[in-house]
Amino acid sequence: MLDKNGIAKRSAKEVKDGYYVNLGIGIPTLVANFVREDIEVEFQSENGVLGMGPFPLEGEEDADIINAGKQTITTLPGASFFDSAMSFSMIRGKHVDLTILGAMEVAENGDIANWKIPGKMVKGMGGAMDLVASAENIIVAMMHTNRVGASKLLKSCALPLTGVGCVKKIVTNMAVIEVTPAGFKLLERAPGVSVDEIIKATEGHLIVDGDILEMNL
Repeated sequence: MLDKNGIAKRSAKEVKDGYYVNLGIGIPTLVANFVREDIEVEFQSENGVLGMGPFPLEGEEDADIINAGKQTITTLPGASFFDSAMSFSMIRGKHVDLTILGAMEVAENGDIANWKIPGKMVKGMGGAMDLVASAENIIVAMMHTNRVGASKLLKSCALPLTGVGCVKKIVTNMAVIEVTPAGFKLLERAPGVSVDEIIKATEGHLIVDGDILEMNL
């Protein structure tokens, strides 16, 4: 079974040469640490940064250079800074090739809930609604179950939706799963995790077709 870094490392394999990529808050922010060194990728943050690099080493942080989650980041040569209007015109104009988001729930039809739990204080939706409404390639990186062991891959989301029918693929600590018109489809299993364990941890309809290979990290 993977930890958060393992989820990010497997998610990074979905990043291709020349991509412009937006990373959501949480596990997705770790993806920049695991992108292959032989490809060129531009990471975009909706607070107005293009060209993010890995997280800084301890003691080398610059408090003025942050991502949308207010974490300190590094920038690569050629990086640029701009206002939110320019940033969201990139997103709404479909200039981002891949969006990797965290989620609290994903439904078998690709609905995503990742911004609000009723009764809990939140600052706002942030850029999530724009990202899911505009992006054509959305991957969710998250834990397969919540803190009490309940599935986060559901028949339908119970929490307020961020987007409808938009998620294409999910990378969890247990599996890589594709969202298809017929429901979730199991593509890969994490090291040490059986197909039966994944089935039991998935509330939504899960298609298991043939032998499921172990993730290659």
